[in-house]
Amino acid sequence: MYEPEDMMIDMIRDNYNILQSLGCFGISLGFGDKTVNEVCQEQGVDTFTFLAVVNFTINGYRSFNDAERLSVPTLMQYLRASHAYYLDFQLPFIRKELVEALDENDNLARLILKLYDEYAHSIRSHMKYEEKMLFPYVEGLLDGKANENYDIETFSKHHNQVDHKVKELKSIIIKYLPSDGLRNNQLSATLYDIYNNEEWLKQHSMVEDEIFIPAIRLLERKLKQSDVTYKISNMINQNPSSTETLSDREKDVIVSLVQGMTNKEIADHLFISINTVITHRRNIARKLQIHSPAGLTIYAIVNNLVDISSVKL
Repeated sequence: MYEPEDMMIDMIRDNYNILQSLGCFGISLGFGDKTVNEVCQEQGVDTFTFLAVVNFTINGYRSFNDAERLSVPTLMQYLRASHAYYLDFQLPFIRKELVEALDENDNLARLILKLYDEYAHSIRSHMKYEEKMLFPYVEGLLDGKANENYDIETFSKHHNQVDHKVKELKSIIIKYLPSDGLRNNQLSATLYDIYNNEEWLKQHSMVEDEIFIPAIRLLERKLKQSDVTYKISNMINQNPSSTETLSDREKDVIVSLVQGMTNKEIADHLFISINTVITHRRNIARKLQIHSPAGLTIYAIVNNLVDISSVKL
């Protein structure tokens, strides 16, 4: 497992595949003999998040159990750059290799290109969906805004890999390899790139599943907790002197309500009619602008009308 104090150059020497991750994090080469932490700090990348992704993609090490330390903006930068690299460079590059290695007049060659185009379209559609739906949603969470019509669980349930087309494609290429040396070498090199990028895509998907999604779940929980806290605070502070506007009987009704009594039980307890209880409840809602049992419970506790031990939860 790599640590912040390790030299960045040593990490690359051990695992040259990290070069691709560096680009996705926006880390430029030319950093000399600096440590991972020094390079990340200088180039505006969260060190913990960088190492969480790198250690996971290299050897599956899960050093990211502390999801609170993960930087969602850094993960967003990584995912966006990964999409751009794959869609704008890798997919077109491999197609170009296939065109150069295949005989365009051969029916099987045309089938290979057709299968590749279908595979590329599936990957492109999947990533474009993330860019259209998931990324704006996460940016909204970072701005403190939740979308009631979408959440990370919705994305997680539909997050799967498209791999059956590429498996068929690889099988056909292996069986099709031409006998002449040049074409054979070209197609072998292309096949190697397809295998390599299939592995990269698998790692990309695992980073989303194992690192990104848990981080967004935590962000959602924090936002919901903050929203509840804000609403409670706002409700309490809207009219801090509101207890003065309540009659003693209305306070008695509130106490009975938060203790879990029904209208009939309150009427029997206070020796009043059920209609009178209903009238008191209407007046309480109008004066306090609180319309739920939970809201009245919080109000009663904050204003010392009841002890929390007597509240029916």
